[in-house]
Amino acid sequence: MTTHALPAVRPAAPTLTPLLWLCLAATWIVWGSTYLAIKFALLSFPPFFQMGTRFLAAGALLAAWMRWRGAAWPSRRQWAHALVVGTLMLGGGMGGTAMAEQTVGSGLVVAFIAVVPLMIAALNRLWGIVPGRLELAGIVVGLAGVLMLTQGAGFQASPAGLAAIMVACASWSLGSVLSQRRLPLAPGAMGFASEMLCGGVVLMGLALITGERPHWPPQPQAAAAWGYLVVFGSLIAFNAYMHLLAHASAGLASSYTFVNPVIAMLLGVAVLGEVVTRFEWLAAGVVLVGVVLMLRGTALRSRA
Repeated sequence: MTTHALPAVRPAAPTLTPLLWLCLAATWIVWGSTYLAIKFALLSFPPFFQMGTRFLAAGALLAAWMRWRGAAWPSRRQWAHALVVGTLMLGGGMGGTAMAEQTVGSGLVVAFIAVVPLMIAALNRLWGIVPGRLELAGIVVGLAGVLMLTQGAGFQASPAGLAAIMVACASWSLGSVLSQRRLPLAPGAMGFASEMLCGGVVLMGLALITGERPHWPPQPQAAAAWGYLVVFGSLIAFNAYMHLLAHASAGLASSYTFVNPVIAMLLGVAVLGEVVTRFEWLAAGVVLVGVVLMLRGTALRSRA
């Protein structure tokens, strides 16, 4: 998952420059690998504590950078919006994701998360935004794929993990829609910094309530994974995504949606030895077909 919802479709860039290729690599590979990093970080950092400290660190660094560049602090109203959006997207969304990864393979978790764009499209109906036929077909196909995925061995073996990722996806999707329709953040990167700071505080509160305690000193691979999540997952890949939004089409920028699950599943199998059955690969493929159909339908309707 990311901390940004896609804006209106932009015209495609005429050519893919080397910088755009690097940005694509960051959103495809780095974001796809963050789910593996979460799994490693769990060796020493429990779910809410891991995510809370990650987003507090990334948010503080991003806010300091933006202030140094002259950006204004968010208003009280914008901070209130950041608290609600951060609670949903980071507290529920990313916290639930880390909870699920305690008992479910990282590849299967991110394959399930691929349904988020479909859920966002469905939620937008509450604001009178009716999907076109191709978008509706994508939603139906994608949800059928998710239903198949829940019947696979990975999720059947962990009902708690399935519940956690379902809550995470629903929470992330609702937060994304509210940030677009009702609760706008401060302009630019400062808005996302405020969201990360507020979400980080909520996650640390959840860590305190649930009695989470990190293992100290942390294992080296867990500490390295946490640092990777802060620097590469939350800062470098985020800025690469923002550059794509400014200089490429929204369809190209959103391509991570269906590349990340493939990257995550391959990494999970290759690095951690996670077992993904043929049925689960098929289910993940059905989900991705649904996402592609929906994105294609959105692009065609926007052009019209």
